[in-house]
Amino acid sequence: METLQRIPMSYEEYQALPEHPRAEWVDGVVVFMSPLGARPAHQRAARRLAELIEDALPELDVIESVGIALPRNRERLPDVVAFAEVPRTELPIVETPILVAEVLSRSTRREDLLRKAPEYGEAGISQYWVVDIDARTIEVQANVAGRWELLVVVDDANPSADVVVGEHGIVTVDLVAVLR
Repeated sequence: METLQRIPMSYEEYQALPEHPRAEWVDGVVVFMSPLGARPAHQRAARRLAELIEDALPELDVIESVGIALPRNRERLPDVVAFAEVPRTELPIVETPILVAEVLSRSTRREDLLRKAPEYGEAGISQYWVVDIDARTIEVQANVAGRWELLVVVDDANPSADVVVGEHGIVTVDLVAVLR
């Protein structure tokens, strides 16, 4: 199993890295993702999920794999983010997304579930969507006072569900459409 590489580094050193390494900055440590990049199924699932959200909620600005600023001097790179307004062009994006989504992989599963989830909640992000390709599930969680509460699980037994995304509308989450 691949693991994430963690290297202590100043924020200035992190900012000077070339754009090719997929990395996040957390508490003075750069978290490097797999040097081989995400597997094709991971990339396809993220793209399809982004398209699903974008088609259902065209007024939102949906972006894949973009750096966002989080509280306590952290910068993360979610697989999919959706904003109520088009964010400024500087990176990392400082505006708070409406929702973030992570597609789990063997190397990032623990990071996505145990470390990023509470950071996203603390940032005030309204929803956290988690796609698990291997388990064939999509979980949608709502932020309630900085903690995540499960709204819906989409899986082979329940392959679609309507998810209300605040006042922005409803997304029909379709497992087959995302994981086909």
